[in-house]
Amino acid sequence: MSQTIRVAVICGGASAEHEVSLASARNIVAALDRDRFAVAVIGIDKAGVWHAADPDDFLHHADDPKRIALKAEDAPLAVVPGRTAGQIVYAETGTVAMDVDVAFPIVHGPTGEDGTLQGLLAAANIACVGAGVLGSAAAMDKDVTKRLLRDAGIDIAPFALITRANAADADYDRLAGALGSPLFVKPANLGSSVGVSRATDRDSFDAALTTALRFDHKVLVEAAVAGREIECAVLGNAQARASTAGEVVVDGDGFYAYDTKYVDDTARTVIPAELDAATLETVQQIALATYRTLDCRGLARVDVFVTESGDVVVNEINTLPGFTRISMYPKLWQASGIEYSELVGRLVDLAREQHAADKALASSM
Repeated sequence: MSQTIRVAVICGGASAEHEVSLASARNIVAALDRDRFAVAVIGIDKAGVWHAADPDDFLHHADDPKRIALKAEDAPLAVVPGRTAGQIVYAETGTVAMDVDVAFPIVHGPTGEDGTLQGLLAAANIACVGAGVLGSAAAMDKDVTKRLLRDAGIDIAPFALITRANAADADYDRLAGALGSPLFVKPANLGSSVGVSRATDRDSFDAALTTALRFDHKVLVEAAVAGREIECAVLGNAQARASTAGEVVVDGDGFYAYDTKYVDDTARTVIPAELDAATLETVQQIALATYRTLDCRGLARVDVFVTESGDVVVNEINTLPGFTRISMYPKLWQASGIEYSELVGRLVDLAREQHAADKALASSM
């Protein structure tokens, strides 16, 4: 009989995407095969403190995205780097809290998917689902993402960068003259459309910039791309594969903002997207090229625009996409023949595969 794999789902976090993470974690915990996996939950509260939680009862208001909250032990946890077992301990006593073979982090936003958590887990010799430090950091920072993709010859939307240091000099008329109108203003280092606004005049631009700077020190101002919003999921390490594509259809003249995704249900998804075979193949190849360029592993969702002329323009990549009931990543793989439970199992296996490959590298001459 094969050995049980000890998986810790890590969720929550000190970011604006705390609640999305909890909703994703709920689905992942439910989907992990208890015949293969011994499941634990580590909940990170909004102050960033780690706590052990009951995998069968770790949420308040689990069915309400506006009220969902973490239910966990009061005792804080700590991570001990360098060990090969017993790395997760109670901070106050130093006693081992849990043994973990694989961490399944579903912590969105800064300190969760930007390489910070991935580096901590690597230092603790714990296999980690998803991209490593470099891929996580590069994909999280939309400014860096765009520059790397542009250098690789992959089409991106034209953009300008504003920092907190030069924000006072940002001028709507100048930016609109260069990029067109409307403009999309977004924090460089957040996902799930948190802090993203559309600006059509000077007043709405100033308000959008103020909102984005609440969340980050860097802000992207992007040209609008007239096209269909298409998403493609990628799964794998060195030999990754792409799913079928899905389309996001937002009712009215809105855009795919946070509430649209997770609260209001005002967006529709069409899976598979109605694309001809050649366009679908192009989307898949660009998704894979984006994945490789940013040194991703495990999983990612690549979001693109397909224009009327058939051009494919990368919007962004998400290395820890949502796993909520309406999230595109698991739905895309379901449409491609991989059910939810099998998908999360494969992700754990890919993490173990990559961890073993990393450990096999020489560490001395």
